[in-house]
Amino acid sequence: MIGVFAALAAFAIDQITKAIVVANAVTLSAGISVFPGFNLVFYRNDGVTFGMLGGAPWWSLIALALAICVWLGVMLFRAENAVETLAYGAIIGGALGNVIDRVRYRAVTDFLDFYIGTTHWPAFNMADIFVVSGVGLLLAAPWISARRSIKS
Repeated sequence: MIGVFAALAAFAIDQITKAIVVANAVTLSAGISVFPGFNLVFYRNDGVTFGMLGGAPWWSLIALALAICVWLGVMLFRAENAVETLAYGAIIGGALGNVIDRVRYRAVTDFLDFYIGTTHWPAFNMADIFVVSGVGLLLAAPWISARRSIKS
């Protein structure tokens, strides 16, 4: 259940934040400085991470994401501990959040813009944060599980 809850939470947070951004698209198109090094922006990315595969047919990216989500769903139900289920759920929820954007807009809504000086990291969204965090958690899962069993 942890993984299913994580997927639902990641999906909901992603969709709520994107709805707020889309509702304020005109204002955010020029960017709003939050603090030095961070802006809120409105950007549509038709590619995947860092704009890779930009210009690829939108439906092919949806098909790829859904196939990966099915595989991750199988892994979620085979997971042996709560850390892995949480990680798989976060990845699935984030990926499905971006799939919904591709279905609705043929691109993903990005709005988090970090920078140093004039060098900007590619804009991203909450779905991306959940996917990357989930992958990081999966990578750390063996060490987290080992520490838990030592303390038990």
